[in-house]
Amino acid sequence: MEKELYSFVFKGLLTEAALDRTERVKPQISDLDPIVAERLSLDLLDEAFVLRAKRMATVYTVITAFENTVREFLSKILLEASGESWWDTTVSEKIRNKAFSRREEESKVRWHTPRGDALINYTDFGDLTSIIQQNWPLFEAHLHSIEWVRHMINTLERSRNVIMHSGELQNEDIERIGSSIRDWIRQVG
Repeated sequence: MEKELYSFVFKGLLTEAALDRTERVKPQISDLDPIVAERLSLDLLDEAFVLRAKRMATVYTVITAFENTVREFLSKILLEASGESWWDTTVSEKIRNKAFSRREEESKVRWHTPRGDALINYTDFGDLTSIIQQNWPLFEAHLHSIEWVRHMINTLERSRNVIMHSGELQNEDIERIGSSIRDWIRQVG
C-alpha cells in the first residue's frame, strides 16, 4: 500500500513539473486592486480560496448591480406617479418600519459607512417584489406579470444569498442568473 501511495504522489509531482515546463497558464489573483488587496492582507490568505472567491465576486458584482437597477427602476416609477412622498404613500408600513429600523440601527455605528441615504436601500431584495405588487397598476405596463417578477427576484435572491454567505455557485446557477437578468432587461427596456 505504501509503495502505491508513493508511486501516486511521485507521478503527481512529475505531472506538475511537466506542466510547469510547458508554461501553463496559472490562475492569477493579481488583477484585483493592489492597494485594496494589500490593505486587506490578501496575500496572507489561501490562494485557492481567493481564486474561488474572485470568481464569485464577478457574480456578486452582477447581482448587486441588478438589485440596484431594480431599486432605481422601482423608485423612478413611484416617484413619477406619486411625487416626492412616494415612499410614505406607496410602500407598506411593515416594509417602511423595517427599513427605518435598519437605518436607525446602522446610524448608531457612526464609524461605519451607511448603506445610503434613501430608505429603499435598507429593504431586502425580496421586499422589492412586495412594493411592486402593492403598486401593480403602475408597473403592469413595464413588467410581464407579478408572478414573473416574483419568480425573477426569488431566483436571483436565492443565488445572491449563497454568495453573500461565502458560498459558491455552480455554472448552471450562474447561467440562470445571466438568463434572468437578460430577460428582465429585455422586458423592462
